[in-house]
Amino acid sequence: MQRILGVDVGLKRVGIAQSDLTGILASPLGTFSYDDVIVRIARMCDAGEVQLIVVGWPLTLRGEEGDSVDMVRKFLVRLEKVTGSVPIRTLDERFTSTIARQSIRDSGARQKKRRKKELIDSTAAAILLQNYLDSK
Repeated sequence: MQRILGVDVGLKRVGIAQSDLTGILASPLGTFSYDDVIVRIARMCDAGEVQLIVVGWPLTLRGEEGDSVDMVRKFLVRLEKVTGSVPIRTLDERFTSTIARQSIRDSGARQKKRRKKELIDSTAAAILLQNYLDSK
């Protein structure tokens, strides 16, 4: 059985999440450097563990492409080189970081933990992926 990956590309790090084997629930996997996440995803694709990759597409509040689009495009070029035949889709990522911060706050995490950008990035990837799973 294969999983779907969610990817949240940030300025310094990339958060990733994966679906459960039934494709119903998304869970954060962690936050990685650009190089490390490419290697990790490549290994998962090579092992046949991934059926689809969903990458957050940075739109503005008006639904237009934001300043970060070029960064995500460059990431997609690198990603496409290592994923073989695994399809990659983009999905509007508006509000995922905001929802991630709120979710972490609501979980009762201490303020120091809530400020960890790595936690926010991986949680945002899970929210992005959950949005995709819920829309299927």
